[in-house]
Amino acid sequence: MSEMIDYMQKGGPLMWLILLCSAVTVAVFVERLLYFHRANINLGEFLQGLANLVRNRNLTEARIECQASSVPVTRVIHAALSRPHLSRSELREIVEEAAQMEVPRLERNLDLLVGIAYVSPLIGLLGTVTGLIQAFVQLSASNGYATLADVSGGVYQSLLTTAASLAVAIPTILAYCFLSSRLNALMHEMERAGIEIVNILTDTETPASIIEFDPSSQSASEKR
Repeated sequence: MSEMIDYMQKGGPLMWLILLCSAVTVAVFVERLLYFHRANINLGEFLQGLANLVRNRNLTEARIECQASSVPVTRVIHAALSRPHLSRSELREIVEEAAQMEVPRLERNLDLLVGIAYVSPLIGLLGTVTGLIQAFVQLSASNGYATLADVSGGVYQSLLTTAASLAVAIPTILAYCFLSSRLNALMHEMERAGIEIVNILTDTETPASIIEFDPSSQSASEKR
């Protein structure tokens, strides 16, 4: 711990800014990871249970099941279950709009990781430049006859800020890629759930529609 504090002091004030970036990265990664974990459900099993309820016309109980889970996928399904009388094309529009409403919640704070991944190396570059400037200032103050100890402070500062910025930027990029893969998986699950619930609702309407014969044509056939 004391060695870490020593690095922070020798790296200059920009090291504290890099440390702040690393803290934000960890906070965002943990928050999104927990959110995606809570948002993940066994979609196949859930849809199978809903299909049985819908076929038995227990739409109220199906909506209660969706509200009990309250994750992005179930909210998309609930939007379709709230309007079961609509046509297939209208139900598709409903689930697409519901999925679009969930996207900002899923993508929340991910742009911070992108910003940190871009800014951290620039902060390290700024620290490198300021460290070299400090080394040349020491060299100029001694009329070009400075010892290695006189200029080592500025060079050491430049190397520390560069290493620290890369140590933050690289894990941040990896964290963003991992969270993006989880995001894409959840969006795929929402798309699948929307398609499945539309098929379930529209397919259950087919058995209920009984073909009615024209009484006049039926009586005519009997006369024959």
